[in-house]
Amino acid sequence: MVGTFLCMRLATFNILHGRSPADDRVDLHRLAEAVRELDADVLALQEVDRDQPRSHLADLTAVAAEAMGAVAHRFVAAISGTPGATWMAATGREQPGTAAYGIALLSRYPADSWQVVRLPRIPVTVPVYLRTPRKVILVKEEPRSVVVGRLRTPFGPVVVANTHLSFVPGWGRLQLSRLRRDLAAFTEPVVLMGDLNMPAPRPAAITGWTSLGAAPTFPVESPDRQLDHILLRGSLGAVTGVRAPALALSDHRALVVDVAGPAG
Repeated sequence: MVGTFLCMRLATFNILHGRSPADDRVDLHRLAEAVRELDADVLALQEVDRDQPRSHLADLTAVAAEAMGAVAHRFVAAISGTPGATWMAATGREQPGTAAYGIALLSRYPADSWQVVRLPRIPVTVPVYLRTPRKVILVKEEPRSVVVGRLRTPFGPVVVANTHLSFVPGWGRLQLSRLRRDLAAFTEPVVLMGDLNMPAPRPAAITGWTSLGAAPTFPVESPDRQLDHILLRGSLGAVTGVRAPALALSDHRALVVDVAGPAG
């Protein structure tokens, strides 16, 4: 008798608000096609716009949800306003139609609950050295948020968190340590996905969790480091595939992990 196996695909993708560096355009059809190509059951997106002029005033989470056939999804704004222009920290009480920018978690499985975590933020402008193009810039660090969903998956209840951490040296480590403590109360397996802005194997070392996939994700052309991660606390199925595809948008590659295990 052949046993039945359960399968689940996890993916995280920093979408650069849907823009392609190749032509500097945001094309909603291109975004939808990229999401369909990933074919993820659970998808974490970062740098997501809603009601922004630069992305056609679209709700990019809704575009992605329709493309992947999500039955549950949640957008969480990190800022209200436009990055690089006028903005303020999001509170979750913004009026409908307010331009926002943040993260999104989408699932083909039902969600039993959602939570939002606001991470510690640097209160002052700080100098940061950029490896590319090798210069120091002054950074007014954006607020960072986490969206947490408790999903009913084929493997049972799984808690999935998505975030986009600071790239300021040392601060991302503090945020990740804070997030690990915030997620400690969950008894279910916990999956953390996102652009953690630190190379492997640092996120696994900081959290003590298992990295489900190793592949360079940045920059999109000739990637030489992994900034995008999928980590696990607890157990799921066995990892059966890992890839980092270059898609038709963004300066990052997506990270895709397939897991499988016997039913029952």
